[in-house]
Amino acid sequence: MEGDGSDSLVTIKNIERELICPACKELFTHPLILPCQHSICHKCVKELLLMLDDSFNDVASDNSNQSSPRLRLPSPSMDKIDRISRPASQRRSLGWRGWKRNSLTPRTTTFPCPGCEHDVDLGERGINGLFRNFTLETIVERYRQAARAATAIMCDLCKPPPQESTKSCMDCSASYCNECFKIYHPWGTVKAQHEYVGPTTNFRPKILMCPEHETERINMYCELCRRPVCHLCKLGGNHSNHRVTTMSSAYKTLKEKLSKDIDYLIGKESQVKSQISELDLLMKETECNGERAKEDAVTHFEKLFEILEERKASVLKAIDASKKLRLDKFQTQMEEYQGLLENNGLVGYAQEVLKETDQSCFVQTAKQLHVRIQKATESLKSFRPAAQTSFEDYVVNTCKQTELLGELSFFSSGVDVPEINEEQSKVYNNALISWHHPEKDKADSYVLEYRKINRDEEMLPWNEIEVCGTSKVISDLESDCNYAFRVRAYKGSICSPCSRELILHTPPAPVFSFLFDEKCGYNNEHLLLNLKRDRVESRAGFNLLLAAERIQVGYYTSLDYIIGDVGITKGKHFWAFRVEPYSYLVKAGVASSDKLQEWLRSPRDAVSPRYEQDSGHDSGSEDTCFDSSQPFTLVTIGMKKFFIPKSPTSSNEPENRVLPMPASIGVLLDCDKGSVAFYDVDHMRCLYERQVDCSHAMYPAFALMGSGGVQLEESITAKYLGYQESM
Repeated sequence: MEGDGSDSLVTIKNIERELICPACKELFTHPLILPCQHSICHKCVKELLLMLDDSFNDVASDNSNQSSPRLRLPSPSMDKIDRISRPASQRRSLGWRGWKRNSLTPRTTTFPCPGCEHDVDLGERGINGLFRNFTLETIVERYRQAARAATAIMCDLCKPPPQESTKSCMDCSASYCNECFKIYHPWGTVKAQHEYVGPTTNFRPKILMCPEHETERINMYCELCRRPVCHLCKLGGNHSNHRVTTMSSAYKTLKEKLSKDIDYLIGKESQVKSQISELDLLMKETECNGERAKEDAVTHFEKLFEILEERKASVLKAIDASKKLRLDKFQTQMEEYQGLLENNGLVGYAQEVLKETDQSCFVQTAKQLHVRIQKATESLKSFRPAAQTSFEDYVVNTCKQTELLGELSFFSSGVDVPEINEEQSKVYNNALISWHHPEKDKADSYVLEYRKINRDEEMLPWNEIEVCGTSKVISDLESDCNYAFRVRAYKGSICSPCSRELILHTPPAPVFSFLFDEKCGYNNEHLLLNLKRDRVESRAGFNLLLAAERIQVGYYTSLDYIIGDVGITKGKHFWAFRVEPYSYLVKAGVASSDKLQEWLRSPRDAVSPRYEQDSGHDSGSEDTCFDSSQPFTLVTIGMKKFFIPKSPTSSNEPENRVLPMPASIGVLLDCDKGSVAFYDVDHMRCLYERQVDCSHAMYPAFALMGSGGVQLEESITAKYLGYQESM
């Protein structure tokens, strides 16, 4: 460490983002390794647990909904820190939330990891069960030293004024100058053998101790939990049934993997630089395109403003014209009425006419005047304004335009984006991808794209298939691989953006096709087989009620077996089936031809439950003979549950062996390795695996009791697609 050059200092400074705690956003301080393998400061773990503890009003609450903190956390009080740091036994006696009151089963503490934002289980010991990340702590200290290269670390033993230190002793946890180091580490003494490094303030223990057994050294590595353990953890602790390896072997393996991965990344340095240059160009292009898009948006809005201004001027002009016309009419009417006043207008004129004494002249003038006086008199009797004062006809109706402006958005080339239907899309022997389009009639065709997701190599190119409908079957996919699918719509030469990607995992082996055998061992009195021979149902009828009478003398009704019509002698094969949710008891798995003959030659109406076939063992000797290979394996499914058989390598508690029944269950038979595994097909996750004797031909085997049904998964073909679309 003390020999680092300037290049090393620059390298250390370049990894700052890896040394920041995701909770407090500062450099790690005494980082702890969480079960999810992310690191977090020791004080941040305490503060987060305190925040979670304060959010619970009931000490028996089970879960927390608080999200991971992203801001600096307030400092907790010392009594709360002490309460968090207590061992699990003390917390239990105080009724802390990590334990349920009046319960014999301890509850573990859940903690929201700020790194992955998932709840992790801290176990019974809580913080005390977490390892301190000394490697990360050392790197952080080296970073701090590189950042404060101008600041020297002073000797801890010098008399004032202290000298600059030249060495730090990891055994003494102190820094020394040359003179003090010679004084306190004289030659020929035990201290002369102490480990010393360059000046540092980070002193870590030379031996890593087990957090669960504080006096024991760490000397093994649990492959299941991916954490170091001591020999007591393996002998009688939480890792007694786990597979462990020596620390040297784990060190060698992990170091080889890490070195290999680093060498791979270093070997791809030119590719990384090329992609960085490409990203830089993309950023510049994005900047230019963003500015251009803003300019275009401003232009469009300015056009809208111009249209609005024109319409505004036109509307205001029309209103002004109408207002002027009405005011003119009112003015004329007002002047006419003012003329009816005495000595004004018409009345005044009439009064002057009455002064005329010449009869012929009076008659000539008075006739027309009398007509006007009569009209004025009538207007007085029925007063009517010359114009309307309301402008109701001039109210601007902007409801439609307001709605359109409220929906104003970006123009996506005129074609809506299709959406992949995740419920109808599936993968089995082939992949069936279905999608729907909001405006189906407006799309002429679609292009379905798919590619294999390969994490170890470069991003693979997309494969394209032109489709006229809204579904497509894709074949020739590799087994046990993830594939990404997306689709886009075409209207003439106009293309829509791509849909959201759908990730599907292919089966772990080629799909094995078979039907139920209606001849070998098929009991048509208890079982009902459809014409296609891919579905069987158990009839819980009169015969079963008669057999149930024997329960009074300790007998139980037997299972009704049905097998596949094709056997397997070699290779690796996968098939899937669905169990109806109403099923009471269904057993499914594989059995050899010899074992099936033994079962089907001597059918019995009743058997003892002690020797009922379950996972290939009788219940009395299951634990002792589990490791011996057997020619059959059956798992139990029923009452919407999937039951994992007992095993000495895993917990046999009922709550750990009972899982929710998957919608579709898969079976993987590997005759070459002599193993059988059961899968949750929707997530392609292995639920249970064990060894099986494949020296004879193996057959898919099923057994039913009570009401129930089994449906074989149908192979995906073009005919299957046509049938689905007709549905």
